[in-house]
Amino acid sequence: MIIGVSTWELHLAACQSLKEKRQVLKSLKDRLHNQFNVSAAETDHQDLWQRAELTVCVVSNDRRHAERVLREADRLVAGAPGARIVDSSTSYL
Repeated sequence: MIIGVSTWELHLAACQSLKEKRQVLKSLKDRLHNQFNVSAAETDHQDLWQRAELTVCVVSNDRRHAERVLREADRLVAGAPGARIVDSSTSYL
């Protein structure tokens, strides 16, 4: 069994409140879950308006599949309106 985890540090320049931030992140988490069947969560900076850490996890029996899913998820996050990736990391267990 392969567990793949990707984490992105995001800058949300247009957000002027926690409510706006939550809307951007909810949309992004829903799209990740619906398109790639991954678990997604905001994992840090919950009280900051323009900063977020988003983490996704995929479980697979094939490492290539996990790598492909996380690569596509990375493309989706990179292209998300209102969010800019500041840093990212990916690991496999």
